[in-house]
Amino acid sequence: MMKKYLLVLCGLIAVGNAFAEDVVLTDTYADDDTETVAVTTDEEPFVAPVTENSVAVKQIKPTAKNVLANDLSDPLFLTPDNGFLSDTYVNYIDSKLRLGQALNYGINNNLVIHANMLYQIDFTRNNENGFSSTEFGGTYRMNHGSGLSHIVSDALFGMKVWGSSHVRTPEYADSSYYAGLRFGRSFMGVTLAGTVKSTWVFDDKRGLSYIDFIPEAYFRMQYDWRFGLGFDIRKSTDRYLLPNQEWLNLKLLRQYGNTQWVGRFDYEFESEEIQVGLNIKILF
Repeated sequence: MMKKYLLVLCGLIAVGNAFAEDVVLTDTYADDDTETVAVTTDEEPFVAPVTENSVAVKQIKPTAKNVLANDLSDPLFLTPDNGFLSDTYVNYIDSKLRLGQALNYGINNNLVIHANMLYQIDFTRNNENGFSSTEFGGTYRMNHGSGLSHIVSDALFGMKVWGSSHVRTPEYADSSYYAGLRFGRSFMGVTLAGTVKSTWVFDDKRGLSYIDFIPEAYFRMQYDWRFGLGFDIRKSTDRYLLPNQEWLNLKLLRQYGNTQWVGRFDYEFESEEIQVGLNIKILF
């Protein structure tokens, strides 16, 4: 009897072991299957596809507004290669109305040539009416401020010919020549510049020379608005023909693409003269 019980017990143990082994194998298979499914069904993080529309949006993103590419009144602006800049202006000073037109053309990224002419209407009895001498000149960029240096430097040069004999101010004088240097640096919101310019006047009635020291600060307040502040300290070799002068120059600008409207206000401290003007600058 005892043997029968032992045999039955052994049989139960064997069956239990087999069942347990079968359960273990089934669980193991289930785990493997779960892992396999997890591996095969695991997805990478969703990344939005780059479509043509999204690329187009990036392409039409506005460029930086503080660059000098089309900031026409910035002291360091240089008309680009094959660019054409028109500057039409009206000034009123000492009962005289002056109308002017300047044209600038970029030969390359270093050299710009220009021509400039004024016409004066005198509302006093002096009758100093007529065209000024025509100015021909240029600007040569000696340093673009590349590399470690951010200082931009320009050489200025020009001459005036074919002046009116009825107007004898330095701006209208015939046979005058000038040369100068300009240095400056442009930051994100402001440009600081300084110019030293010497002019020699040789005409039928007088000969003199004068030198201008012109420090300037130019502020880009917003994308559409600019503000300029400068001083023109002029020293003359003949104070009788041309007194020394100290001008305060203010300008407020509104930008429309490649067009600028510029309002000007100038004040001379010694003579207390006031000059107001308007410029329209267009870059083609």
